[in-house]
Amino acid sequence: MRRGRIADLIYLLPGLMAATGQAPLNYWWLAFLAWGLALFGMTQARTWRQATWIGWLVGAGYIAGTHFWIVSPFYIDADTYAWMAPFALLGMVAGLALFFAGAYAAAFLLGRGPGSRVVALALCLIVADFLRAWVFTGFPWAQIGSLWLGQPLMQLAALVGVPGVGLLTLLALAAPMAVTGRRARIVAASLSVAVLGAGSLYGLSRLSAPVAETETRIRIVQPNAPQDQKWLPEMAPVFFQRLLDLTAEPAETPLDIVIWPETALTWRLNIIDELLPVMADVADGAELIFGVQRVEAGEFFNSLAVLQPDAEVSQIYDKYHLVPFGEYIPLAPLLAATGIMPDAERRGYTPGPGARVLDMGDAGLMLPLICYEAIFARNLAAAPERPDWIMQVTNDAWFGDSAMPYQHLDQTRLRAIEQGLPVARAANTGVSAMIDPYGRILDSYPLNEAGFIDGTLPAPLDATIYARTGNWPTVVLLVILFGGLLARRVKEDIEPGPGTP
Repeated sequence: MRRGRIADLIYLLPGLMAATGQAPLNYWWLAFLAWGLALFGMTQARTWRQATWIGWLVGAGYIAGTHFWIVSPFYIDADTYAWMAPFALLGMVAGLALFFAGAYAAAFLLGRGPGSRVVALALCLIVADFLRAWVFTGFPWAQIGSLWLGQPLMQLAALVGVPGVGLLTLLALAAPMAVTGRRARIVAASLSVAVLGAGSLYGLSRLSAPVAETETRIRIVQPNAPQDQKWLPEMAPVFFQRLLDLTAEPAETPLDIVIWPETALTWRLNIIDELLPVMADVADGAELIFGVQRVEAGEFFNSLAVLQPDAEVSQIYDKYHLVPFGEYIPLAPLLAATGIMPDAERRGYTPGPGARVLDMGDAGLMLPLICYEAIFARNLAAAPERPDWIMQVTNDAWFGDSAMPYQHLDQTRLRAIEQGLPVARAANTGVSAMIDPYGRILDSYPLNEAGFIDGTLPAPLDATIYARTGNWPTVVLLVILFGGLLARRVKEDIEPGPGTP
């Protein structure tokens, strides 16, 4: 490796620093500084190849710092799979860092000098965030704008979503670097502070509004079944009894709905008819929503079911946004046809028909989400009608006491802000929570403990601007700004002048 490339390794540091803006640290101030350093790195690139290398390093640091928990599932059965853990982490880091490398390369080629390249990089990094959310079904984990979660500025997501907040953040950082001269930089920095300050004031105003409550009382049950025990035949009755006992605990106010987490039952729905009356009995008149696997026409589904007080299952939702390799094998027909993996099509679940809204009677319309379906803003936009609340059931036991369960919870909070909808979240090992439509946690149950939350469901807000427009305002702004940069580049190519940044 050449000396210059060794020196560039310092750009791993801004990426790692930016990762501290995510749970469990949530150091927004350090992450904000780090993204400024990441943008500054563009001014040091002398060739597009060096820019690509710097971008890859920034991305590698950021992905390593926010996705390190990916190794945890390989230690559930360590004797068999632990050897794969380093390769999984290195593969994820190397692969996802390519999005950042591409952003830096494109920005270098788009801009004429350091100033315009920094602005171009701010735009390209948000495009990279969009691509991370879509390519190969997407994985929009730890998007740049999410660093503000817990701060008033994050409420701007109700207007422009997380990508829009990220774009505003990066443009505010880029502005002082895009101009030359002390006075111009002071003006640009002042403007950036004013814009971010105005966004924070908007957030404070929004958060000062009272949140109305519905009359719906919900119990969220967290059984805490460790992943290395959850599927053992001898432990299934133990965890089932734990669910029953927690559900049967007396409530101060009669419950309307009880929620059990993803795959709460390890037995398939098709063979538990004799258990349904027992479950309905402990729910004591409340509807019981539980995660369960089911089989239909030889196909397996990751589902949730709504059990009525009369022990009849009234509604079923099948997860449709499945985890690649975790819940299905990508390109399974091709792998089966070529003989590389003959049983590829039989491995994993079949996706459900798509997003749907369940009618919960007096509790209103509910949008069900299973596990990582909640990290995709587009999964909420796909709902056929606007729900009154969101329910997420998940099993994060695969990831132990790592940062992942906390980061997953934060992703759900972002969806609440964007949509202006409350969320009831049931997680097998945690963190279960009741979340208000501003993304604030009203109550939660600690990680790796068994228990329950009783709470009143908050009322939804009116549909947010983001709920009505999605990412279109951000996309339009990106197109306009990219057009301006291209126009400037063309003009400078025709009429080059001295001192062009």
